Amino acid sequence: MSEQFKKKAVVLAAGKGTRMKSDLPKVLYPVCGKPMIEYVLEALEAAGVDEILVVIGYQGELVRKTIKPRPYLKFAEQKELLGTGHAVMSCREELEGFDGPVFIIAGDNPLLQSSTVERLFAEYESIGDASCIIGSVYKENPFGMGRILRDDQGNFVGVVEEKDATDQQRQIKEINISYYIFNTPDLLASLGALRANNAQKEYYITDVPKILLDRQKKILALPVLQPIECNGVNTTDDVKTVESLLNK
Repeated sequence: MSEQFKKKAVVLAAGKGTRMKSDLPKVLYPVCGKPMIEYVLEALEAAGVDEILVVIGYQGELVRKTIKPRPYLKFAEQKELLGTGHAVMSCREELEGFDGPVFIIAGDNPLLQSSTVERLFAEYESIGDASCIIGSVYKENPFGMGRILRDDQGNFVGVVEEKDATDQQRQIKEINISYYIFNTPDLLASLGALRANNAQKEYYITDVPKILLDRQKKILALPVLQPIECNGVNTTDDVKTVESLLNK
């Protein structure tokens, strides 16, 4: 990868994690004795990411103090918790003027693999004109997950969530677990078009690829994730599953 090819990452770490039954910010919940966000940061570090921006919100100072200090680590504050898209809006100042790729991921993905991050950045560089690459994966039982929609030629046309999917769409096994690489200027230009027209009244990063697609930008969904990465953490039962996988 060329020396000029700088890589940034945004880690979303502002949430409460209500279902974890803990007062801790979700990303600080321990997995095998270590805050789960540390696994994400270590994977990004191993993949050679040049700068990591952590978005903090709920108990933000505790998150800031708990994370191991790193010279390339910065923080952005999400003052109101209005969704993942809003979290990325909080990074505008730090991302302005950067014209390279930015990888966006939630901090509750302790099974993120550095090889996946490397592959996505390599694909971005090799394609050359993509506005967004979604890292997708095939899952045998994708219940509850957003499905990747493609046209007859196999081109990405959108993501449909389980609750909005037709019976036919629910048969799709290629899923989106919100691993994204964006062209930074295109990402920033699209944030203003995000609308909170959903039941939660929140702004979602998942809406950005469709906004870019509607602007005739190139959006790709590449099934390059590893099956293990499907295991995010939303409950204490999920923690047990992830710990078991890590111990293996």
